[in-house]
Amino acid sequence: MNAKALILGLSAAALLAACEPMPVEPLPDAPPDDCRASAYQGLVGQPISVLAAMTFPIGTRQIGPNDPVTSDFRPDRLNIEYGQAGRIEKVSCY
Repeated sequence: MNAKALILGLSAAALLAACEPMPVEPLPDAPPDDCRASAYQGLVGQPISVLAAMTFPIGTRQIGPNDPVTSDFRPDRLNIEYGQAGRIEKVSCY
């Protein structure tokens, strides 16, 4: 295998690894992470277009700035909130 093919293969592997959500260690006083929101914190600041290529747990909500949402407390529900600029601002459980 030549060096160019090796570099290309390693680059492809690195790009694929970037698609996997990485867990973040919770802060000592952080609320429970029942919906695994910590694994998706890397989405904050990204454009909402990145969500189209991803799969999420059943019941996940993508919430826009003027979207109506229920106020029921569901600690196992993943919520992805985005702002007027079309960028993800918050990933949380509730």
